[in-house]
Amino acid sequence: MNPEKLKKLQAQVRIGGKGTPRRKKKVVHATAATDDKKLQSCLKKLSVNTIPGIEEVNMIKDDGTIIHFNNPKAQASLQANTFAITGHGENKQITEMLPGILSQLGPEGLTQLKQLAASTVANSAAFKGGLGEDDELPDLVGNFDEASKEEVAPKTEAAEAVKVEEKKVEEAKESKEAKDKAPAKQEA
Repeated sequence: MNPEKLKKLQAQVRIGGKGTPRRKKKVVHATAATDDKKLQSCLKKLSVNTIPGIEEVNMIKDDGTIIHFNNPKAQASLQANTFAITGHGENKQITEMLPGILSQLGPEGLTQLKQLAASTVANSAAFKGGLGEDDELPDLVGNFDEASKEEVAPKTEAAEAVKVEEKKVEEAKESKEAKDKAPAKQEA
């Protein structure tokens, strides 16, 4: 072996100065079980009680994201004003949780939702309104105004025909009234 390479390896393993024993670094792996045991012991000191019947927990952050726990274990200590939620938490956006989360939003959450909706509408309008050089609109072929004028003309003719019929009905009523009045004068 190469003596220089061996010296480098020895320098990496040595803890103290010259003459101290070489020891390998001991790596301590912290498991989740030990962390959980420590947490449970601290919670026991606070005398927390398990709250049954909680199906989901949603924690709403200021940036509009939500920490969502499905079927968590909820514990509370009212004397210490402490709540502990344990379970698998997922980070989700408000839009993913709609409409079920609307009842859980406070006034601040509703204003955030309105701002989010306004920004998405503005972004979609800007996306639709901004045509690139490649997105060309096709040229119109033919005159569409003539077709619309033809549609309006039958409507006006029908309206005039209705007016003519109304005039005929009025004239008929007037002539009937005139006939009814004329015999009444002769009898008197």
